[in-house]
Amino acid sequence: MSGPVLGTRPRLAREVAAGLLRASGVRVAEGDLPDGELLEVGGELACRISWAGPLGLAVGSEADVQAACGVMHVHGRRYGAPTPLRVDFASVAAGVLAATGALAALRARRAGTAYREVGVSVAQAALLGLAQYLAAATAPDREGAEPAGTGGPPFRAADGVWFELEALAADGWLRFWSELGVDRRVVGRAWLPFQARYGTAACPLPEELFAAARAVGHRRLARIAAECGVELTVAAARPGVLGGMPWRLRAGGAAGSGGAAGAASSPSAPPTRGPLDGVTVVEIARRVQGPLAGRVLALLGATVVRVEPPGGDPLRGVPPMTADGGAAGGGASGGVVHGAAAVSARFAALNRGKGVLEADLRDAEGRSAVRELVRGADVLLHSLAPAKVAGLGLDAGTVAALRPGLVYAQASGGGPGLSTDYPVQAHSGLAALLAPDGLPPRPTLLTVCDVLGGLVCAAGAVAALEARERTGRAQHVESSLLSAARLLCGAAGDPGAPDGGAEVCTDLGVLARDPRVAAAFEFGADGCAFVRAPWEFGT
Repeated sequence: MSGPVLGTRPRLAREVAAGLLRASGVRVAEGDLPDGELLEVGGELACRISWAGPLGLAVGSEADVQAACGVMHVHGRRYGAPTPLRVDFASVAAGVLAATGALAALRARRAGTAYREVGVSVAQAALLGLAQYLAAATAPDREGAEPAGTGGPPFRAADGVWFELEALAADGWLRFWSELGVDRRVVGRAWLPFQARYGTAACPLPEELFAAARAVGHRRLARIAAECGVELTVAAARPGVLGGMPWRLRAGGAAGSGGAAGAASSPSAPPTRGPLDGVTVVEIARRVQGPLAGRVLALLGATVVRVEPPGGDPLRGVPPMTADGGAAGGGASGGVVHGAAAVSARFAALNRGKGVLEADLRDAEGRSAVRELVRGADVLLHSLAPAKVAGLGLDAGTVAALRPGLVYAQASGGGPGLSTDYPVQAHSGLAALLAPDGLPPRPTLLTVCDVLGGLVCAAGAVAALEARERTGRAQHVESSLLSAARLLCGAAGDPGAPDGGAEVCTDLGVLARDPRVAAAFEFGADGCAFVRAPWEFGT
């Protein structure tokens, strides 16, 4: 569970983990290890945090990890060369994962298993954060895996205001730029890189778009955006809120049969799947945040069933493709197995190992199938818009009647107009912290808020499961992209150059096949690389 003894210990990761555990009501004592950090959790569990864990990388700082594990490479795509990410992303992610693993082990102990320690490393956290990029880089058909072209948003208005745009549909994008006088052919050519930027971390756009924005004041631009169904977010010059608890947990009614408190008095052998073995999760989510949260819960041993529209999630078909989707199969009557079909490598990285139920939430039959699935679940995890939840019959009150004792985990953007990563970076002030010296607020195209938002959502769900075991009451937990951004804002600082002799990764495909990181990956039949669970549990 330890890596090379280099540099300083990962204190920030320990501080993040300890803060989250204490806020979850768990007693924590902090200590030092020769090569890492130690948390004594609840007086019964040792949580060890190191830089490299079981990996053979010579890393001893945040900068080393960012360099060796590809964070600088992916973040630097918009700049044309590996570039340090000016926030301790990997260390914060490791702290969240350490708290998640410890809470899961505590819950398992309360239920009668024998976990005594859990280990996680900053390097493994970084690789998990890059899971979709790593899968794309190792897919047999690498179309779009390593995109070329620098630059990208934000845009600058005539009055000097910097802003981000979000358009989730091509017609809104076309209407907005057409209103500004940009040729339709230019707008159409820009749509593909703009739409793909969440998966590629690159967004080279024609200069005509930036010039058109510079000709109009931001108030008029905001009006046009609203009329076209496009979100315009002004970039904050500095963060408004730093750190804080990234999820809100509150108790619901009495627990049902799946949430009874009171652990067995004599621990047994740990379950084979992990500390969440026996937990069933229903996931209704798109894009990155919610699916990554479900993936983390699956890596901890939970059975996760995704609800997808008829025909499957459209993101299944986004190249590059892999033949190894890794679906676990249907989790309920009417479930669909997609594992045998080719699927997007990026999608597989976030959804491998999950079951699938295809259901149309717009009709009564589909909603009935989902409600039946929820009746047998321990957790409902969703990222549905708050305005739509009640109409679908999936609000907390309604599902509590379906499944007493349910953990209701809700992931969101964090506010009106904050539905996706880059606007959240701009609004929170994170983009201002990340911008290189002398440049305006500039989000990283590495989806740091989506990734950390997914990790935070999973941590909140596990904290809720542990609280349910402890109190015997159902739990409702809420997290958001904005809360994740604020957690990162509290850990801002230029990591500088690698100081432990770490090599700078410039090719994720080469990295995934480096024997030194073999413990972090498993490979599909066609060679596509998927990141393993980042924890080591011991008894």
